Amino acid sequence: MPRTASITRNTNETKISLELNLDGGTYTHQTGVGFLDHMLDYVARHGRFGLKVTAKGDLHIDDHHTVEDVAIVLGQALDKALGDKKGIERYGFASVPMDEALARVSVDLSGRAALVFNTDFDSQPAKIGTFDTQLVREFLNALVNNGKFNLHVEVVHGSNHHHIVEAIFKALGRALRDAVRVTGTEVPSTKGSL
Repeated sequence: MPRTASITRNTNETKISLELNLDGGTYTHQTGVGFLDHMLDYVARHGRFGLKVTAKGDLHIDDHHTVEDVAIVLGQALDKALGDKKGIERYGFASVPMDEALARVSVDLSGRAALVFNTDFDSQPAKIGTFDTQLVREFLNALVNNGKFNLHVEVVHGSNHHHIVEAIFKALGRALRDAVRVTGTEVPSTKGSL
């Protein structure tokens, strides 16, 4: 059975269309936020997902609504594509270096939303091009709330904001790849459901 989802979200602030295939495919991203497209490429490439995202947002205001709403839709698609979660590995972990930066990401596809962002990275606002680095936490928070999973992000060290964010998104893709992998036939929980 294919593990896919197509989600559309239209609000007064954004119009988003997203297709996700957990078992592979091509990826293209056209959100109007270049750095977000770049990070979605990393999630898809390192997660080995098929992912197509198109978004039109109120970028004349700023990137916030587009970034957050793309994460909402991606989280919803992930939750939908996982279905009843029978046979999935459930947990995933990745530690990814990017030059001087090192990010560790742990995932539990538990059906419960929790984000732990253990870094002072976002307490030091900065821009990567025109992208506000505080939007990284906003993206991840919307993703876990709508994907209904636990996500722990730890930036062990790093000084270049681009490298730090890149390491986070690559690690996120790799951790999700492990967590969604089918390795059995039952729901991986003593409760019998996730």
